Amino acid sequence: MADQNPLLQKQGNDIRRMFAGIAHRYDLLNRLLSGWVDTYWRRCTVRLAPPTVEGPLLDVCTGTGDLALAYKRKNPGRMIVGTDFCREMLVYADTKGAKTPDQNMGPVFLEADTLALPLLDNHFALTSVAFGLRNTQDPHLALAEMLRVTRPGGRLVILEFSMPKWPIIGGLYRWYFRAVLPRIGQLFSKSPDAAYAYLPQSVNNFPQDEALCSWIREAGWLDVTYRHFTLGIATLYTGLKPPLG
Repeated sequence: MADQNPLLQKQGNDIRRMFAGIAHRYDLLNRLLSGWVDTYWRRCTVRLAPPTVEGPLLDVCTGTGDLALAYKRKNPGRMIVGTDFCREMLVYADTKGAKTPDQNMGPVFLEADTLALPLLDNHFALTSVAFGLRNTQDPHLALAEMLRVTRPGGRLVILEFSMPKWPIIGGLYRWYFRAVLPRIGQLFSKSPDAAYAYLPQSVNNFPQDEALCSWIREAGWLDVTYRHFTLGIATLYTGLKPPLG
């Protein structure tokens, strides 16, 4: 489509620059634009998708670290690692992480690309991503990398935006997503890359429900399921890495 945001081509450097430009307002805008519902989604995620085996936890595309910190609060005795390829986002993640107790167990935030994680095979009990998979240049490779670093029997957790299926609610939400959200986001963030125009377009162009489950299964994950939150505005996907043997 001729009017699509060019960032939908998802060149890595462009996406990195876009998020660097809104890092200073990222948390505030997430709360304002979701009506603080995004914090509820993360609480539900850590409750509904706990680790299935022993070991440390990993959150990729961690941004400012909200999901990593939510898992830390729910699993205080586990080492937590968060990775993101945008250094500016990690500055804010580090600031929030420094306020948590038990610093010997993290969270530790590392600058790393989800498509080439500098992490050991079969190491993490759970690997998660919140609102970041669709922003990777190659989601299939991202899912494969997440599988590689997860322990056999370990869990995959994906929290992602989606579009409500109910006609009236879906229509109203699409209008808000297309017409209102980008203007509010642009007003507060002053993004030179029109980041909040990219957001609704990226959601519309990303597979949802069974279509995304198919991608996850193709990457090698088992027992893949999904569950809608808040009338389908967000969706939680989970899977398991096959056990050894």
